[in-house]
Amino acid sequence: MQNKQTTKHNQEKKKNHGKQNMRDVYLLLTAPSSNPTRHRFAACTRAFLIRVRHVRQPLTIRAASIEIEVHSSAYLLFPSSLPPLTIVAKISNNLGIGGMAAATIASKHPAADGGGDACSGASHCSTLTNIYNYDSLGTLGAGACSVVRKARDRRTGDTVAIKCFHPPGGDLDDGQQQQQHDAVALAGRERDCLAACRGSPSVVQLLDVAADPWNSGDVYLVMEFVGTRTLRDLTVGRPFSEAETRALMRQLLAGAAAIHGAGLIHRDVKPANILVGPGCVLKYCDFGDATPVMPPYEEFLVGTLRFTSPEEVAGDRFYGQGVDMWALGCVMAELLTGRFVFTSSETCEDHVLDLLDLRECDVGAEDSPAFGGLPGLSPAGREVLAGLLAFDHRERMTAEAALEHRWFTAAADSPAVLRRLADLAAGKNNM
Repeated sequence: MQNKQTTKHNQEKKKNHGKQNMRDVYLLLTAPSSNPTRHRFAACTRAFLIRVRHVRQPLTIRAASIEIEVHSSAYLLFPSSLPPLTIVAKISNNLGIGGMAAATIASKHPAADGGGDACSGASHCSTLTNIYNYDSLGTLGAGACSVVRKARDRRTGDTVAIKCFHPPGGDLDDGQQQQQHDAVALAGRERDCLAACRGSPSVVQLLDVAADPWNSGDVYLVMEFVGTRTLRDLTVGRPFSEAETRALMRQLLAGAAAIHGAGLIHRDVKPANILVGPGCVLKYCDFGDATPVMPPYEEFLVGTLRFTSPEEVAGDRFYGQGVDMWALGCVMAELLTGRFVFTSSETCEDHVLDLLDLRECDVGAEDSPAFGGLPGLSPAGREVLAGLLAFDHRERMTAEAALEHRWFTAAADSPAVLRRLADLAAGKNNM
């Protein structure tokens, strides 16, 4: 291993003779590890130290004319006079869709830089910019592995939302190593999925991917700031009219079509994961459970139990994008009733019983007692609801098929309905 690297270094030295003193670079290899790739960066007074640990895939370190390939854990010491270092690592399959990720790390004080768009690539974001380009304006929400903050871009003055993934630091026990792996996997998965949905007006847009030069374990996804409210906030105790429900479902189905067209499954569609912007524009967010369509999937249930499809509960690991469509059927039912669906589903066994009860109700029947009977729902609306909640996933409506149904094509959403929804999103009309 070291002989191969030494040969490569000597070749670079001859090729770039006089441009860089190779004696200024030190490489100390340590024992390999089977844990996921992780980088640690630290600043020295007259040099720049990089500690690379847990390397599972070849890692290339580039600085000026120097290029070092690392196949194990390593410490690398560079003179501080070098330009910024570029680290290129192949992301393992555990970190989402995969591909190449690169990080440019400044060798001096982490002042905000004027880096360009971190997501200019067509397939995924590859360049990590400096998190110090952003000033935090407060916390919007928090999860098990991440925190979402409102922030201001110091370069443009724009307001953004930043999702911060914080793996545990220091010496890690087995539980913390798993938490670290989960945080890194979530960040990679969400980054790649958001990048795949770039340009869709119904999906929150990824603007940047940032890192902290002094704490490289943290990963930051910088997204457009849509607002502080979700569809869950709008549906609490408030049933929507059929016309309002149709207008909202039109947006949600268009977003699902974009997500599925990118070859993804969201796997956690629910009102709390749908942001509400000005004019009641709806945008899908939280792609931490999203995945490319590459079964078989995990043996455990993913997402929120109340919105879980029959095939997932049955243990089918080869499910498809229909699981999102089932969840959208549940969302449609909540919009029409203003109440949670499957409120007794606290365990998987409870949810199975709720699903069996729903199956007996025959949602598509005009006299169906499902969801309180929905007496004001038109036959066309009931057809869409029954199509989304088809128990056989092979018969379930796709997003494209639902949008082509007569419930949507018969007429456009009226200006009055759109105004009511816009007022509701702005907090002007809560009932």
